Amino acid sequence: MLVDRRSECEQLDNLLANLRHGVSESLVISGEAGIGKSALLEYLVGEASGCRIVRAAGVQAEAELAFAGLHQLCAPLLPHLHSVPAPQQDALATAFGLRTGSVPDRFLVGLAVLSLLAAAAAERPLLCVVDDAQWLDRITAETLAFVSRRLVAESVGIVFAVRDPVNDRSYAGLPRLVLRGLSPDGAREVLAAAIPGALDERVRDRIVAETRGNPLALLELPRELSYTELAGGFGLLDARSLAGRIEDSFRRRLGPLSADERRLLLVAAVEPVGDLALVRRAAQRLGITVETTDRAQFAGLLEISDRITFRHPLVRSAIYREATPQQRSETHRALADVTDPDTDADRRAWHLAHAADAPDEDVARELERSAGRAQARGGLAAAAAFLERAAVLTPDPQQRAARALDAAQAKLQSGAFDAATDLLAMAEAGPLKELEQARVDLLRAQLAFVTSRGRDAPPLLLKAAQRLEPINVELCRATYLDGLTAAMFVGDLARPGGGTLDVSHAASTAPQPDSPRAPDLLLDGLAANFVDGYAAGAPLLRQALDTFGSDMSPQEELRWSWLATEAALHLWDDQAWHALSARYVELSRQGGALSELPLALSTRAYMLLFAGDLAAATLLIDEGTTITEATGSNLAPYAAMALAAYSGQQSEVQALIEDTVPDVTRRGEGIGIAVAHWTNAVAHNGLGNYAEAAASSEDALRHQEYPELRYPGVANWAAAELVEAAVRSGSHDLAAEVLAWITTMTQASRTEWARGLQARCQALLTNGDEAEALYQEAVDRLRRTRMRTESARATLLYGEWLRRRGRRLEAREQLRAAHDEFTAMGLGAFAERAHHELLATGEKARKRTAATAAALTARESQVARLAREGLSNPEIGTRLFLSPRTVEYHLGNVFAKLGITSRYELDRVVRTG
Repeated sequence: MLVDRRSECEQLDNLLANLRHGVSESLVISGEAGIGKSALLEYLVGEASGCRIVRAAGVQAEAELAFAGLHQLCAPLLPHLHSVPAPQQDALATAFGLRTGSVPDRFLVGLAVLSLLAAAAAERPLLCVVDDAQWLDRITAETLAFVSRRLVAESVGIVFAVRDPVNDRSYAGLPRLVLRGLSPDGAREVLAAAIPGALDERVRDRIVAETRGNPLALLELPRELSYTELAGGFGLLDARSLAGRIEDSFRRRLGPLSADERRLLLVAAVEPVGDLALVRRAAQRLGITVETTDRAQFAGLLEISDRITFRHPLVRSAIYREATPQQRSETHRALADVTDPDTDADRRAWHLAHAADAPDEDVARELERSAGRAQARGGLAAAAAFLERAAVLTPDPQQRAARALDAAQAKLQSGAFDAATDLLAMAEAGPLKELEQARVDLLRAQLAFVTSRGRDAPPLLLKAAQRLEPINVELCRATYLDGLTAAMFVGDLARPGGGTLDVSHAASTAPQPDSPRAPDLLLDGLAANFVDGYAAGAPLLRQALDTFGSDMSPQEELRWSWLATEAALHLWDDQAWHALSARYVELSRQGGALSELPLALSTRAYMLLFAGDLAAATLLIDEGTTITEATGSNLAPYAAMALAAYSGQQSEVQALIEDTVPDVTRRGEGIGIAVAHWTNAVAHNGLGNYAEAAASSEDALRHQEYPELRYPGVANWAAAELVEAAVRSGSHDLAAEVLAWITTMTQASRTEWARGLQARCQALLTNGDEAEALYQEAVDRLRRTRMRTESARATLLYGEWLRRRGRRLEAREQLRAAHDEFTAMGLGAFAERAHHELLATGEKARKRTAATAAALTARESQVARLAREGLSNPEIGTRLFLSPRTVEYHLGNVFAKLGITSRYELDRVVRTG
C-alpha cells in the first residue's frame, strides 16, 4: 500500500482516464533514490485495466549500447511494424539490427517509434512504463523524449521514472511529477511498519528528520540496527548522501551469505537484463549452481523467477561495489564465454572489455567490430564508447592512436565534445602518420565549428586541407570546400587568416584531380571568384552546375547541395536555382536527413518567395519550424524573416531580426547578420522608407566583404535593393557605384534574370526615353524568368516613373498590373505601395483581402494548408512529426471551426498567402 501519495495517485489516475478517452500524455516522475518512483509505477500498472502495457528499464551497464532500451520497449509491438510507412520501417528495422541498410537518421527513427506506438494503440490504449530512465542509452532517451513531445490523440501514455538530479536534458520540457519525502505522519506510519514495537518518540522523530521522509530509507536502514542502536538515536547516520547510506545497508545484508551466493548475486548484477538462463550458465562456469543456493537468503534483495529482478537499482550497485576487481573481471569473463557471439555479439564484446585487465588486441578488435555494427544502426554514442574502450585496450601505440582518432570522430558526431578532445590528445600521444595527423587537424577544426560557433573553424580547416595536399587529393579538396563553406557562413566574423579570401587563395593552388567532377569545379569556381573576380569564376561555376549530380552518390550530392544552390544564385540562374533547390529537399527527405532538411527547406522557400509562391513557401517554412523545434536545430529563421518582409508584416520582421542578430552574432554566423539586414531593406523598400532601406542594404553588403560583392547569394540581392533605395533617397553616386558592380556580374552571367535586373537598376539612374526603354527591357526579361516578384517590382518602378513624368493613363496600366500581381502573391507592403501610387493617378484600387481561417491554432493551420495541397494524413504526419491519428484529430477541429465537411472546401476558407 502506498502511504501519503494520494495526490500523486490521483494524477496518475487522471492520466489513465485521458488515455481511455483517446488523449495521449507523457509524464516524468523524478526524485532521489528510494523516494518511491518505482512504487508509483507499479500503482500505475496495477490501475491500467483495459490498457496494453509495455515496459522498459534503464540498466547502468547498458547505457552505452545503442537502442537497447528502445528495443526492450518496442519488441512486443513489432508485429505492428507493417503499419508504419516504409521509410520509417526501414529506419527502425535497421536501428534494431533486423535488416541492413544505410545509417538511419535518428529523427526518422523517432518518427517510426511514434507511428509504431500509434498503430499499437489503435486496438486499445497503450501505456509505456520506463523505470530508471536516467540509465537509458542516450539515443533511446532522446527518441522517447522526442516521441513524448509529439503525442496528442493516439491514446498513448509514456511515463518515465528518473532519479534526481536529472542531468539529461532529453526530458526537459516534459510534464513532471517531482516526488518529495513523505510527510512526518506518513513517515512515522512507514517506520512503524519497519520497526515493530515501541520506539522512543525522540529517536523516531530524529529518524524521520534525517531520512527526510525517504520511504526506502525508512524501511531499509533500521533493519540492520539493533534496538540498542535505535534507542541510542540512530547514530549511524552521517554526512554521506542518503543513496550511499541505503546502498551501504544493502551491502551489510550481504554479510551472512556464503561465497557462492555472493558470486551468484554478482553474476546477476553484472548481467544487465535479468536473463536467468544466461546467469545460470555463467554461474555454472564459475562452479556455482543456482539450485544449491538458498533462495530465502535473497529475500529483500532480488527475486528469481523466469527473470531476475533486483528490489532496487542500489542493490545491484551495492553488490558490484562489494566485489573485488578480480571477482568482477572473472564474472564478466564468464558472461562473455556464455553469451552467443552471433546473436548478442555487442554484449559479449562489452563483457570482454570489462574482463580485460591489460591491453588485448583480440578484445580491441571485437570492440571495433561492435562499433561498426553500432554505426550501421545509427548508434553513434555506442560506437564511440566501443571505440574508446578499444583504443584503451590496444597494445600497439600506432594502432592505439588510430583507434583513438576513430573514437574521437564518433564522439564528435555523437555530440560528446569534451570526450572527443580527450581522445584527440590520446591520438596525438602516439605515432601518427601524415594522414592521421591531418585528420587530427580536421577534427579539431570541426570541434571548433560546433563548439565556438565557427569563428575558429576556417583557419583550422585551412590548416587541415594544406596538410592533406600531398597525402590525399580528394580529401584535401573536400576539406577546402568545407573551409569555404565555413568561411562563407562566418563572413566578417572570422578569425584572422580564416576569411573567404584566405581560404580561396590557398584553395586556388590545391592539387588538381585527374578527372575533375562537379565538387572540384565548385571549389575551383568559388576560389577563382573570390581571388580573381566574378568573370573568372562564372564559367567554372556554370560547368559545375551543368554536371552537378552526375557521377555522384546521393550522400555526396546532398553534402554539396547547399553550395550548388548558392552557386546558382551567384550566377543569377533562376532555372538552376529552381531545379537544385527542389532536388535538395528531395534528397534530404528521401535520405531521412532531418539534420539537413531545415536548411534545404529554407533554401527552397527562398526560391519560392522570389517566384511569388508565398503559399508554397509558407508550407515549407512551417515544416522547417516543426523540424527545428523537434530536433533542437539552431538554424536561424532566415526564410521566415523574408516571408514576413515580402508579406509586409513589419512588426514581425523587426521581432525576428531582434531575435536573430544577437543569436547569430554569438554563434559567429556573419551570413545571418547580412540576411537580417537584407530582410530589413526589402521591408523598408516595400514601405517606401528608402533611407532606412539604403542603410540596411549597405550593412548587408558590409557583412559580405563590401564593396567587392564576392559573396554568392545575399550580396546580389542586397546590391539590387541598395540601388533602388539609394536613388529614391537621393544617393545617386552610391547607386551608380553599386550598379557598376552589378553590371560586372550580369555581363558575365548573361541570364535573363541578371540582364533584367541590370536594366531595372540602370533605368533608375537614367532619364528620358532611354530610361523608358530600360524599364520595358527589364519587365520583358524578368517576365521570361521564374522570378515573379522581380518582374512585378520592375512593373511597379516603371509605373512610378510614368506617373512622375505626368503620363497618368499609362502609369495606371502598369501600376494596376503591379498591384494585382502583388495582391495575388500576397506581397502586402508592395501592394500597398502600388495602391498609393494608383491613388496619386486619380484611380481608386480596391484592396483584395483573402479569407482567413480565424481561430485556428498554429498546428491546425499547418495541417489545413498541407491537406489543401492534397497530402494524405500519413504524409502530413511525416511532414509535421505527428501520427496520422493526431492529424485526423487536428483536421476534425479545422472542419468544425470553419464549418466545412471536406478537404475540397479548404481552398475557399484557408488563408495560404
